[in-house]
Formats: sequence, C-alpha cells, structure tokens
Amino acid sequence: MCAACDFVHYDNPLPVVAAIVETPSGVVLVRSQGWPEKMFGLVTGFLERGESPEAAVAREVQEEIGLVAKVESFVGVYPFVDRNEVIMAYALKADGEVVLGDEIVEYRVVAKAKLRPWPFGTGHAVADWLLRST
Repeated sequence: MCAACDFVHYDNPLPVVAAIVETPSGVVLVRSQGWPEKMFGLVTGFLERGESPEAAVAREVQEEIGLVAKVESFVGVYPFVDRNEVIMAYALKADGEVVLGDEIVEYRVVAKAKLRPWPFGTGHAVADWLLRST
C-alpha cells in the first residue's frame, strides 16, 4: 500500500488456460517464441474479458496450432508462482493438420505412452492427466 495515496497494488495472479491436446497420433507439445530450443510444453493462453475458461482454451488451440478442439475434461488448477499465474488445465481432443500461429515456432506430437511430465508449470497438469487417463 502506498502511504502517500492509499493505493493498494494487489499483484493478483493472471488466469491462464492450458490445453492437453490429444490427437489420434498423440499429444501435441509446442515451443513458443523465446523458449530454449529443446523446451516444449502445452498450448497456453490468457483468458479474455467475458470469456469462459472452456472457450478460451479451445480458442487458444485454434489460434496457436490451427486445430478445432473439443474440451473433453477439466484436469485441474495449478499455481505457477514463478510467473504469477494460476493455470486452469483442460484435456481436449482434436484431429486435423497442425498449422502454427504467430506465437509458436515448432511443435511435436508425442505418443501418450512416451509423454513425461516436467516438474513446473503445466507439467503438473500433464502428470495428473496421465494418472487419470491410464
């Protein structure tokens, strides 16, 4: 709180959606601009004003990898303290050809049996999804 004007800056975490996009070939992982060369993760994005998380996650998938995806289930909510975000993760099914949007520089499709979660951010959602869907 600012002693001079009583302004309070809450610095609340930003709401983010994450998509575990499952296709007939496997799960789509993406590498965003600015990420290290070998770092891949889930399609993610911010909610827009008035948008539901389910609509946001489907929109992000279409914008970032060009797939029309259907939300299958809610996976969970995960704090990402390092980025001051709270992640709402969903599992989606999609089919078709990946077409990269402006924010994604590379993608790969990983067979579900070979998918390994990472120890931060959206990796926790992947771990939970794998436990529930085996």
